[in-house]
Amino acid sequence: MKIPKGLQPLVDDGVVDEVLRPLKSGKEASVYMVGAGGRVLCAKVYKDMAQRSFQARVQYQEGRKVRGSRQARAIGKASKFGRREQETAWKNTEVEVLYQLAAAGVHVPQPRGYSHGVLLMDLVADADGDNAPRLGEVELDADTARAFHTSLVRDVVRMLCLGLIHGDLSEYNVLVAPDGPVLIDFPQVVSASGNNAARTMLLRDVHNLRDTLSRFAPELADTHYGEEMWALYEQGELQPDTPLTGTFVFDEHTADVDAVRDAIEDARQEALIRQQGREAAEAGD
Repeated sequence: MKIPKGLQPLVDDGVVDEVLRPLKSGKEASVYMVGAGGRVLCAKVYKDMAQRSFQARVQYQEGRKVRGSRQARAIGKASKFGRREQETAWKNTEVEVLYQLAAAGVHVPQPRGYSHGVLLMDLVADADGDNAPRLGEVELDADTARAFHTSLVRDVVRMLCLGLIHGDLSEYNVLVAPDGPVLIDFPQVVSASGNNAARTMLLRDVHNLRDTLSRFAPELADTHYGEEMWALYEQGELQPDTPLTGTFVFDEHTADVDAVRDAIEDARQEALIRQQGREAAEAGD
């Protein structure tokens, strides 16, 4: 096939020997099957994002570290330079996270390098050597669905123990390999401790997996692994191998709004009294 523009520099440098065929094309990247050093790999070519997509990603970027103060200010202002810096950070994030997750035992494609804005990683293949199907494309028996759910929940726990949340986990970014499910697509990964929406995104990820797999194992619909693991994480008690039950006791107490208002008013009055005292002392001087 004709060599895509984004892969030409890797072919010129001898990193990629040949481009075999396209695998997927999305809003943020195009993915190709390539030959490199006698192996078949997956090449993810990132696209430049439009302003619309830049704005849409703000919720995921809260809490992420930026190289320097100049870059952080530019990103915050969404200037032209800031958008370029954000694009670079957005692409680099997936590469860095993928290496981190692979080292931690999370089921992800093994990364093989990053060059000219292209991420090379192992191809997640099916039993015939073709690219593996997505979770939403397969039919499962109940036992397999339960096993997949256990594996995926454990991978989410491993990520959370690293302070990371996928942020966009669903049946569309889980591939089904012969030995089980594999997580993919991490550019939007969320900081568990630095993002105010972290809990909401974690629960959405886990609930998406639950809803998908409960079609084959209905009892999974009544589990609450996301709430359980987040509570343990907040308490500092979550470990990669922490046993989970899927049960969670929800706080059903009604908030005492009047008491909260009274406490706020008391604090305001105390602050006012202290301020008046300072002003009186300054006037006496």
